[in-house]
Amino acid sequence: MTKALDLSAIASEPKPISVGEEASENYTVVRQTLRRITEDWRDQPTLEELAKEVGLQPIQLQRVFSRWAGLTPKQFLQAITLDHAKALLRDSASIMDTSFEVGLSGSSRLHDLFVTHEAMTPGDYRNRGGGLKIIYGFHPSPFGQVLVMATDKGLAGLGFADPGEEDSSLEDMCSRWPAAQYVHDQDATARYAQRVFDPKKWQENQPLNIVMIGTDFEIRVWQTLLKIPMGQATTYSDIAACLGNPKASRAVGSAVGRNPISFVVPCHRVLAKGGKIGGYHWGLTRKRAILGWESGLSAPVLECV
Repeated sequence: MTKALDLSAIASEPKPISVGEEASENYTVVRQTLRRITEDWRDQPTLEELAKEVGLQPIQLQRVFSRWAGLTPKQFLQAITLDHAKALLRDSASIMDTSFEVGLSGSSRLHDLFVTHEAMTPGDYRNRGGGLKIIYGFHPSPFGQVLVMATDKGLAGLGFADPGEEDSSLEDMCSRWPAAQYVHDQDATARYAQRVFDPKKWQENQPLNIVMIGTDFEIRVWQTLLKIPMGQATTYSDIAACLGNPKASRAVGSAVGRNPISFVVPCHRVLAKGGKIGGYHWGLTRKRAILGWESGLSAPVLECV
């Protein structure tokens, strides 16, 4: 059973969307609750049952969700259902058509985070990161511990770790560029974590610089992902069509799975054609959590019936 949180600071009318340590602590409760909802959705567990499992009173669990996502547990469940996923995909093709028209090489695309991006040369990638200095650090986020990696040109990697999995997460990310020099720098990477996960800092006059390190095809896929607006989604096949190769869905899927800058480059917004959530490198529970959290930011409060 999850240890009960100190909820004395949670107001009776909580402000939605928390960040930092509070968000990371709340995610522990959210993750366990979301896993139960996902596994036992046919039984429709009640708020009372869910709260009991995490050692909270129902009103406390309701407030944790409201502070974390801006949604109640019931609204959150609505945001991750198959029907909602299908709704996100209704305009998938037109979203990708627009992306193609805008172009894939520009660095001024207005993303939710106001991202500017550049790519390393193919030679840099073939060198397996040789000559690169990459700083890294772990920080709290709304989705558990986040591993932030950056070069002197900007954010290069972002991954997640559940408790006790920090070493394996670091090994996973470092294996992508095995010849690079890695330096732990908690202070330098903290500003990226604060910028990425605090919606109040998503401002056009504070662009987030990212650098993409991959093959030419992977980078084209990742650039396309940056075109998917928050609150919408697309499919692997529509991305392939956008890139001019409709038969490349499998290759697109592989590139999406190797996206090194999770959340910022929103691979979580790619779903299977029928609306199924599909795979996610950092776990399906986390993917559902991200999609639900974004629903609380991008749309009016969902109708709760």
